[in-house]
Amino acid sequence: MSHTPDLNYLFQSAQDEGILSAASLQALNVHDIGAQIQAGLGIHIDDVTASEVVLVTLMPDDSGSINYAGNEAIVRAGHNTVLDALLSSNQKDNILVHNRYLNGHVLYPYCPVIQAVRMDAKNYNPNQGTPLYDQAIVLLGTVLAKTQEFSDNGVPVRTVTLIITDGADAHSQRATAKTVKSLVQDMLRTENHIIAAMGIDDGSTNFHQVFREMGIRDEWILTPGNGHKEIRQAFQLFSQSAVRASQSAGNFGQTSLGGFGTP
Repeated sequence: MSHTPDLNYLFQSAQDEGILSAASLQALNVHDIGAQIQAGLGIHIDDVTASEVVLVTLMPDDSGSINYAGNEAIVRAGHNTVLDALLSSNQKDNILVHNRYLNGHVLYPYCPVIQAVRMDAKNYNPNQGTPLYDQAIVLLGTVLAKTQEFSDNGVPVRTVTLIITDGADAHSQRATAKTVKSLVQDMLRTENHIIAAMGIDDGSTNFHQVFREMGIRDEWILTPGNGHKEIRQAFQLFSQSAVRASQSAGNFGQTSLGGFGTP
């Protein structure tokens, strides 16, 4: 791709507009994060004809414990349920989706929903660790860069992001919960972003606490038990929220404040 967006320019632009704090800019300004973020940016802005854009971003956990708990198939199905819900939305032409696994593998960068790759047994084999904070920074940095790219070009953007994990952070090298929180708070302040998290019960992790420390608001935290039915319902709740968020710019603020409980 010839005209790759300049991340430094995009993040600097976000800071100039008062969107990014110095702490967040510093967290995003780490040498090899840039390449990881670039890998998710996907579709070029000139190839998007929509007059407004909704970015739906998913980070499914691909740690070994998903496999160990027998939740591999339900997480795949959950992701595909989200795609189906977005495909049936009357706003589907405005929606771009991106999926990056928790350990950094990009299943697909931002693309129209109709082009999104479904998760299956071939492309999803959860057998890795849980670098939750490091990868949350990469994921949110990607959301932020893509948002800035559109808004710099006068296209209104709303975003809905879901981070999925069945354990607390175990393998982050650089980022802490506090680093993530700085970025989450900056994004939420603009009122254009919904950042949600799903903690699949592992019998010991207090996910409300984990996600709260990352700056995620209580009303956007899902804590299903380890049963397939509960996990399926949690994905359905997220799907409904993502569709609602895509429907109307006017109600986005209401949806984002209401959390998963918004009727």
